[in-house]
Amino acid sequence: MKIDCHSHVNGRKQNWGWDNNDKLIDASDKLGIDKLCCSIPIMSGMPKPDEVKICNDDVLECMKRYPDRMLGYCFVNPGYEKESIIEIERCVIKHGMMGIKLYNQYKCSDPIVYPVVEKAIELGIPILEHAGYITDPGQALSQPNLSHAGDFAILAKKYPEAILIEAHVGGGGDWEWAIKTLRHSPNVYLDTSGSVIDEGIIEMAVRELGVERLLFGTDMTMEGGVGKVLGAKISESQSESIFWKNMQAILER
Repeated sequence: MKIDCHSHVNGRKQNWGWDNNDKLIDASDKLGIDKLCCSIPIMSGMPKPDEVKICNDDVLECMKRYPDRMLGYCFVNPGYEKESIIEIERCVIKHGMMGIKLYNQYKCSDPIVYPVVEKAIELGIPILEHAGYITDPGQALSQPNLSHAGDFAILAKKYPEAILIEAHVGGGGDWEWAIKTLRHSPNVYLDTSGSVIDEGIIEMAVRELGVERLLFGTDMTMEGGVGKVLGAKISESQSESIFWKNMQAILER
């Protein structure tokens, strides 16, 4: 069994290069992925509440179309506090989404994000946030509000009861630094997704964080996402924990 904790679907505001969402299910079938936790974040600027609602409505439509396969994250822009809380309640309480998705509109350590975190704690749901530790100055300038492991550590210390997922350890940048920085943040999980498939990512994360804090994800790099866990020098039980047991435990909460 495999639960992809970090995936996406096409919508009116974002197209990931797939012709249609049926292809995501087809790829999942071929790779043995049973469930996908999906969102449609707006990747630039400061999206307004009406734009955010369109993204979430598109995810809800996919949840209805593939009820046994897709789970939804509610994407919000924390800059609109009142509207974000209303949207979270609509998507999670009314329509059954399982978590919150944040992009890089704000660093997760910014106090403007705190009301969203407090709502997630109230509902007992995880927050998955786009992250990376970019070492190239030019690339870093293009994402000035990109959260990194240090920001997650700050947020985790302030809210130890929060369920936080740092997205795609293999998403680019210094993944070794990210893993080391999260050593003492037990409520931060690290998802294994990203197009970077360097040898040793999974092994180091297991060694430094403990296997119970790793979650299988693809972020649409699906073959590489499965392959990096299958190819890691870890035990079968550790692989099983990463592929589904750890995420299942979060969902059950």
